[in-house]
Amino acid sequence: MAKPSAADNRTRSSVQIFIVVGLCCFFYILGAWQRSGFGKGDSIALEITKNNAECDVVPNLSFDSHHAGEVSQIDESNSNTKVFKPCEARYTDYTPCQDQRRAMTFPRENMNYRERHCPPEEEKLHCMIPAPKGYVTPFPWPKSRDYVPYANAPYKSLTVEKAIQNWIQYEGNVFRFPGGGTQFPQGADKYIDQLASVIPINDGTVRTALDTGCGVASWGAYLWSRNVVAMSFAPRDSHEAQVQFALERGVPAVIGVFGTIKLPNPSRAFDMAHCSRCLIPWGANDGMYMMEVDRVLRPGGYWVLSGPPINWKVNYKPWQRPKEELEEEQRKIEEVAKKLCWEKKSEKAEIAIWQKMTDTESCRSRQDDSSVEFCESSDPDDVWYKKLKACVTPTPKVSGGDLKPFPDRLYAIPPRVSSGSIPGVSSETYQNDNKMWKKHVNAYKKINSLLDSGRYRNIMDMNAGLGSFAAAIHSSKSWVMNVVPTIAEKSTLGVIYERGLIGIYHDWCEGFSTYPRTYDLIHANGLFSLYQDKCNTEDILLEMDRILRPEGAVIIRDEVDVLIKVKKLIGGMRWNMKLVDHEDGPLVPEKVLIAVKQYWVTDGNSTSTQ
Repeated sequence: MAKPSAADNRTRSSVQIFIVVGLCCFFYILGAWQRSGFGKGDSIALEITKNNAECDVVPNLSFDSHHAGEVSQIDESNSNTKVFKPCEARYTDYTPCQDQRRAMTFPRENMNYRERHCPPEEEKLHCMIPAPKGYVTPFPWPKSRDYVPYANAPYKSLTVEKAIQNWIQYEGNVFRFPGGGTQFPQGADKYIDQLASVIPINDGTVRTALDTGCGVASWGAYLWSRNVVAMSFAPRDSHEAQVQFALERGVPAVIGVFGTIKLPNPSRAFDMAHCSRCLIPWGANDGMYMMEVDRVLRPGGYWVLSGPPINWKVNYKPWQRPKEELEEEQRKIEEVAKKLCWEKKSEKAEIAIWQKMTDTESCRSRQDDSSVEFCESSDPDDVWYKKLKACVTPTPKVSGGDLKPFPDRLYAIPPRVSSGSIPGVSSETYQNDNKMWKKHVNAYKKINSLLDSGRYRNIMDMNAGLGSFAAAIHSSKSWVMNVVPTIAEKSTLGVIYERGLIGIYHDWCEGFSTYPRTYDLIHANGLFSLYQDKCNTEDILLEMDRILRPEGAVIIRDEVDVLIKVKKLIGGMRWNMKLVDHEDGPLVPEKVLIAVKQYWVTDGNSTSTQ
């Protein structure tokens, strides 16, 4: 056999080199393609969004209010999609973790039965909560402060129980809220003027407030015009539908009570706390509830107590209580306030105001009584289902400067960030987070032009991070409930409060502490990725549906493979939806699912074809 020539060898070597170079180029391009994020299900998303890559036109959704018109439909026919049926009409105002029947099985001591008691997995509802017959879109703010459609919360008991106290009046097909209250018969504005003569309410120093036992939240409603945002709470149906009325008015509120567990708020959160005849036994249990107020009150913050037992010498007869009992009640309150290093700033008529000292250490060193017991917990923000104890939470020395007045506080570097208190969050990452969310919100506004219109008053961010979404969307026409999940990698709720925003800790494997239909817009960033393998995605979506108003909007931002699964479940709900690209283009694996809940009510009047 003839040997290969030198020319043949050179040819074969050239071919081999060409093949090797070609393979190297191929795998380099493949690697770059994979690193770009493309190839993780993006082909599916591209198919869905190929006619809407610019994210500026979403033809299959309607963001308008219900005026007896049809909401346009989207074809989501899929034989494998589970269809969620409506719940029975008796569940119209269902609050899963504050269910009245379940509550009555728990002890009444220290209001335990009024606290959160969520149903076990086998008792959870897997149906959609209906709106009551005649439900309509609430009035826009500020009209909603004073008027609520009767059909949305058809309960008249407060108009009878509180008739002489000017809480609420029934007029035709609406409720009117005159701004009165048990302790402010001349109206909330006059009452706030009295507080402002002692507390710097009008200059931005006081921005966040806590209203305990809020009633229908008129105090928080009237603080809004002074650029103060109040987190209000009251127990479920101690007076019928009081928190529901607050939220229908467009005022931040949750169902809650001082009982046996800590408040779901971080330490040093509020500039002011308030109780107006809230019926909380402040001196009981060795001052345990005052100690919890102290935990959430910022150094230099104010505590307002109006009503019994303040000025008991004059009012014990009208209050129909023994003066000895009232005197002892006030003595205990004064005693606890002294232990907490609260300085009484004013006591006039039935209003007393204390201020928490900024230097509690030097205060306690001067005290004769050294019996103060300090809480052992190393993390004062670790509060979810943690038991209340009669102990004082130490106030840490936080470097990083003082808080600026609002609105400068909104974008200033928060002390918790500048001091390095949040691992992995620096001033630079905080500023970058703000830039990113301004960009995201601008993209949202191209999809939904109503974001700036006041159409959405009550907004929720289900996974709020540093609060940058709420800051970017900030407006006098709306407020945001910033929720930091209890399983989040970083506990950032303290930062959110330092920005002059409000929020709450929550575990989304459970029901939220609110009535149905109390939010106009819900935003969920990375939430379903966070809760993968933690609990049922279906339960989270049904909870979102429960708290979302008919024709309310949803924005879900997540990885595309997660959103494809979420989208399939939503196909069985009465939502119109669309999956769109990230604003940086189709190659980014993060996508945005936008949806509108259809209008439907318990009598079958519906825009749904399901």
